[in-house]
Amino acid sequence: MTIAPLSPGARLPGIEKIAVLRANALGDYLFAVPALLSLRAAYPASEIVLLAAPWHREFLAGRHGPVDRVVPVPATPGVREPADDEAEDAAEQGAFLAAIRAERFDLAVQMHGGGQYSNPFLRRLGAGLTAGLRAPDAAPLDISLPYAFYQSEVIRFLELVGLLGAPPTALEPRLDLTGRDDSEADAALAGLATPLVAIHPGARDKRRRWPPERFAAVGDGIAARGSSVIVTGSAAERDVVDAVASRMRAPTRQMVDTVTLGGLAAVYRRCAVLVSNDTGPRHLAHAVGTATVAVYWCGNLLNAGPLTRRRHRPHVSWTVNCPQCGARAAQQELPAEHAGRGCEHDSSFVESVSADAVLHDAIELLATGSAGARPST
Repeated sequence: MTIAPLSPGARLPGIEKIAVLRANALGDYLFAVPALLSLRAAYPASEIVLLAAPWHREFLAGRHGPVDRVVPVPATPGVREPADDEAEDAAEQGAFLAAIRAERFDLAVQMHGGGQYSNPFLRRLGAGLTAGLRAPDAAPLDISLPYAFYQSEVIRFLELVGLLGAPPTALEPRLDLTGRDDSEADAALAGLATPLVAIHPGARDKRRRWPPERFAAVGDGIAARGSSVIVTGSAAERDVVDAVASRMRAPTRQMVDTVTLGGLAAVYRRCAVLVSNDTGPRHLAHAVGTATVAVYWCGNLLNAGPLTRRRHRPHVSWTVNCPQCGARAAQQELPAEHAGRGCEHDSSFVESVSADAVLHDAIELLATGSAGARPST
């Protein structure tokens, strides 16, 4: 069955329970938040259930937002890849599908990608209607939006829910903090003078990482103008956090897995500016209202770059060939794994961005006051 898009102002009838598939990383969730907010506004009495990764349930528990409930998806190829300490379990997959079918969702929405794996998965959930993205090689859904790789992720999902009678209510990601988040941030930042500026030099894909010495130069330039500097990262990013801090002349506080993800959001909310690579923490800072200056590879900017410029300043590298061997980057984002890549090297694709340009924008945001005023959402 194929259903035509709704006319402006119309709503799908009889929609009491909505399942949304989005079982991936932090930035991916935040890109979908404006679309989830639009669904909530269009269907205020409906229950919205996020079919997600295990981390979503802990992160969103007790947090005000558009999602009523989180149901973790078991490790499933192409839908949710298993963690390092996790194995695919057919019995667990079967139990999950049976439980979801028993819930009798009225609408299931695929916000997961082109649909090669996720569309067949969605169709197995037993929802009354299915909707989502569809690449040419993907199974059809009742309501589909053609998937083209190079499109802003935020706009992509807003366009999708628009077909379901949910016009945009916001263009920016938004995340509300909890009391626990604030308590963690207060403890982590104790003794530091304001204004605070955060640096996040990590990224899962090393080709997206700006060199540590550039971050250090920006940190010293900011500290010289009276700001306290913190450097954040996960345990997997400890080496690059150390590399930045050791190259800085000014004192800095390193924060490596010092707080939970919610605590990190509250830390960033207390910062005037975050300087980072294109990575989940940049999107987290954006979602809590912090100004950002970030380094992007050109392809990733199209998909993951901020839509506004008053408080979010991307700096773009146009490098398209591997700096080490000259192989051309794939016609996709720089992925985390080597599969589908032009080569196996991890050389940075963003070294061409200058430290002076990044520092200029960080200082301008601090000086104009744009960094400190959270926009209305």
